[in-house]
Amino acid sequence: MEIVFATGNNNKMHEIRRIYSDLKINDQKVEIYSMKEKGIDIDIVEDGKTFAENAIIKVKAVAACLPGSIILADDSGLEIDYINKEPGIYSARYMGEDTPYHEKNLNLIDRVKDAVGEERSARFVCAVAAALPDGSVIHTTQTMEGRIAYEERGNNGFGYDPIFLVPPYEQTSAELSEDEKNAISHRGKALRAMRKMLEDYFSKAG
Repeated sequence: MEIVFATGNNNKMHEIRRIYSDLKINDQKVEIYSMKEKGIDIDIVEDGKTFAENAIIKVKAVAACLPGSIILADDSGLEIDYINKEPGIYSARYMGEDTPYHEKNLNLIDRVKDAVGEERSARFVCAVAAALPDGSVIHTTQTMEGRIAYEERGNNGFGYDPIFLVPPYEQTSAELSEDEKNAISHRGKALRAMRKMLEDYFSKAG
């Protein structure tokens, strides 16, 4: 039994494998592979208007290459209320995909420099979709609420983690331990919710 995750991001694969490390379906241990490990190299146009739509686009594209398989995909990003929920679904492409996140983070800090207190509210959003062997698609969307920090802090995360302040820890996502982050993160919540949905689906399917 195996699941193919539609990503080439090694950081995501590490989180996914950690959360799904003991997943069993019909008493079979599930192996987790990236699309790259399965030899899938396709360009996917993510033109959805929501995180969920983009995650569904990804799973359908990869499922077309691996019919009958279980395919998972996520789409995630950062929403900052003070700047109309930017960068939102364009989080990965904000300022250009090849722009270092250090530069993106400094830019966002500068854009909210006049915001104080709750005006700095923000959230990480993660949608996870699954394409199932019968052709159906299921999905879930989860969030982690927080605020934008005044400076980058921490080395444990990636992307926008160093500027995302997490209550009640009053630490950034990049300062939290891996276990602390997985317990409350948007991706951790979405992956656990999807895990439950998969277990329920295969339990009913027998």
